[in-house]
Amino acid sequence: MPQIRRSNLPPALLQQLLERIRDRKISAEQLVRLADWLATCPEVPAARWFKRFPEMTVCGEAGMITTFLRLGQVPEGKEVQ
Repeated sequence: MPQIRRSNLPPALLQQLLERIRDRKISAEQLVRLADWLATCPEVPAARWFKRFPEMTVCGEAGMITTFLRLGQVPEGKEVQ
């Protein structure tokens, strides 16, 4: 199982993630929770996956985070802990 890539992200993907954070009003508290989770070096499926947080859901595919969803939006893939 891959680990989440945390550096050298493609510039277009990084820009998209920053836009989603801004557009969906992801709080600093939620980003800290994400950072804490990432610090554990979680393994994720090689396919689509998602991780739920109290106020958002992080979605990814293999070792890449691909978007952030608000509560109520439906993620696709396998839920990771």
